[in-house]
Formats: sequence, structure tokens, C-alpha cells
Amino acid sequence: MAVQKSRVTRSRRGMRRAHSALAAPTLAIDMATGETHRRHHISPQGYYKGRQVLTKNSVAEDSTDEE
Repeated sequence: MAVQKSRVTRSRRGMRRAHSALAAPTLAIDMATGETHRRHHISPQGYYKGRQVLTKNSVAEDSTDEE
């Protein structure tokens, strides 16, 4: 069984755990609409990299196909 040689101090333990903090998501601003969105995700209006990839009509049509 492994036994430590000496006690680990609170400071040393804290330094070891320092890298485990959660980072805030990286945000980007869309070129076409100026909306803030998560990087590599479409904006709420359906834009990605300045081009509209989703329209509100296509989302509504997809939901009616499932019925």
C-alpha cells in the first residue's frame, strides 16, 4: 500500500488543484448581424460565419415532418 513520505500542505494541495477551474465559454460576434454567439455554433437568428444557414421556416417544416 502506498504511503506518503510527508504531509502535503494546504498551499501545495491548492497549487495542484489550481488548473481545475471552469472557464467561461468563448464568445464571438457574427459578421452579418452583429449578434454575440458561442464560437463554432450558429447564432440565434440562424447565421454562421456571416451566412444564413437556417431560416425560421425550415425549422417549422422540420417539426411538421416528424408528425
